[in-house]
Amino acid sequence: MRDPLVQLDHLPASDDLLTVHVGRLETGGLWTIDFRTVPHWINAGATQSGKSNLANALLVGLAPQPVALVGIDLKGGVEFTPYTPRLSALATTRAESVTLLDDLVALMVDRMGLCRTAGARNIWQLPPGVRPVPVVVLVDELAELYLMADKSEKDEIAHTSTALLRIAQLGRAFGIYLFLSGQRIGSDLGPGVTALRAQCSGRICHRVNDPETATMTLGDLDPAALVSARAIPAETPGVAIIASQDGQWYRARSFYVAERTAEHAARTYAHLTPDWADIARPDRDGADLSDLLSA
Repeated sequence: MRDPLVQLDHLPASDDLLTVHVGRLETGGLWTIDFRTVPHWINAGATQSGKSNLANALLVGLAPQPVALVGIDLKGGVEFTPYTPRLSALATTRAESVTLLDDLVALMVDRMGLCRTAGARNIWQLPPGVRPVPVVVLVDELAELYLMADKSEKDEIAHTSTALLRIAQLGRAFGIYLFLSGQRIGSDLGPGVTALRAQCSGRICHRVNDPETATMTLGDLDPAALVSARAIPAETPGVAIIASQDGQWYRARSFYVAERTAEHAARTYAHLTPDWADIARPDRDGADLSDLLSA
């Protein structure tokens, strides 16, 4: 795994919706994140481990696709604000996060009703004319959603935790996907994080500063994966241990994607950004909907 974070002129293109080639496996094959196959991901890593670079690669790969991207960035928006031209919504405070997550839960419930009316098990069985746009939720510093400064925040944190867990449990069928990044993801953040971890079959662990984060990310998988993650040296940014629902784990490295490259992609494909108000509060005509569903 020499030369981590190899820079490319552009990411290898994918013709599949919600699929992005983000790096190379140690075997030489492409490292691919496919939300249709693995809907929810945990992306753990210390500062300068390659965690943020991976989020950049994901944004660049998804930007030209017909999907909605929304962000939750409780570092005051410093990570995701440059990408706002391609974000349908961005929450930078816990209060804004609660509102956005409530919108996502309501959207999920609305899509449940749409699928029920159509006799469909998921949005992909709906006719193209009524199929709602897929939504990928990018979260930076997951721990910030769970940290409590005083007891007055307890109810808000519980509300946030429940909303995230509901999305993780039910979102796949209704086209809502999670990519959760964090420097520290530990059981000390509360049972909500452990429950959320159980719903995320996609796991990515870069070099981390504390063993607990590696354990939370990979500890319920093959013990050898955990050992390998803890052995990632500091001088190899971009190297990660990855695992998904196939039960296998791999050593991989991400392609280098500079922040300016991600910012350029956000601006270039800004015209593809759906308006969040249109997504969160769809205005459907009953008669037209019936005609489309029966077509």
